[in-house]
Amino acid sequence: MIKSTFGLTQEPFYRKDPPLLPQQSEALEMVQIHAQHGGFCVVVGDPGVGKSVIRQHLEQLGKARDCVVASFTQTMHTYLPILKQLGESLQIKAAPKDIEKELVQAAWRHVQSQKNLYLVIDDAHLLDVLILRKLRLLFERFPSKHNLVLLGQPELLHRLSLMCNEDIKSRISYSKQLLPLNDEQLAAFIVAELAAVGLGANTFDEAALNVVLRAVQGNLRLARNLCYASLVAACMDRQRICTVTHVNAALQQPHWRSHEALLKQQQARSGEKV
Repeated sequence: MIKSTFGLTQEPFYRKDPPLLPQQSEALEMVQIHAQHGGFCVVVGDPGVGKSVIRQHLEQLGKARDCVVASFTQTMHTYLPILKQLGESLQIKAAPKDIEKELVQAAWRHVQSQKNLYLVIDDAHLLDVLILRKLRLLFERFPSKHNLVLLGQPELLHRLSLMCNEDIKSRISYSKQLLPLNDEQLAAFIVAELAAVGLGANTFDEAALNVVLRAVQGNLRLARNLCYASLVAACMDRQRICTVTHVNAALQQPHWRSHEALLKQQQARSGEKV
């Protein structure tokens, strides 16, 4: 609908290769630097601040000749299934009792071929600390030029800061917390996303843009979702400029309302039925 209404060839706000914002670019660069000496990097942030984009760019490194990337997103798995996934990424097959030894040997072969290894675990805050401890001990047997990268919510660092987990925390070579964008940064992001598909900066009028900024509080994912939903509302209204009316129409959807607001709405409807 949006492409036909605005005459576009790409969907706005949902490009296949989203660019890195400055804090994401900094984190990716540091992860690559720490891969030179056996790094252990932790990147945390609230949902929607841009961790998944970093993971996508790390996975893209796997297409280069000098990199091997194993990326995991199913962190609820236990230790052995994670090793099996890692074995598939490193193209080895081994019995469960031999898989650790085979992984170490495969890692040495890759490094001798002048390759860097990246082992990326997304949603790592869901990973049991015991499994993380086993992984860290395994990777200590890996050669240099590898990096274990954990992406998760801030509670991950809180857990690692406990005295009982000091053995893991002391091995972290780099950590960064991604923060929500300020209004100026987020407005620039929205304008850049519009320009990338051929839309003008005035596609959202000033009042509509201000409502978006207030509603999403610097969250990239929420900004994408709200801007897209607002554009859909404008298309339904056969308009090519997004106004406050269209943004508010998107915000009327239940998932944009707070828990308290949903409870009040439910109570109001219950009163009407009585």
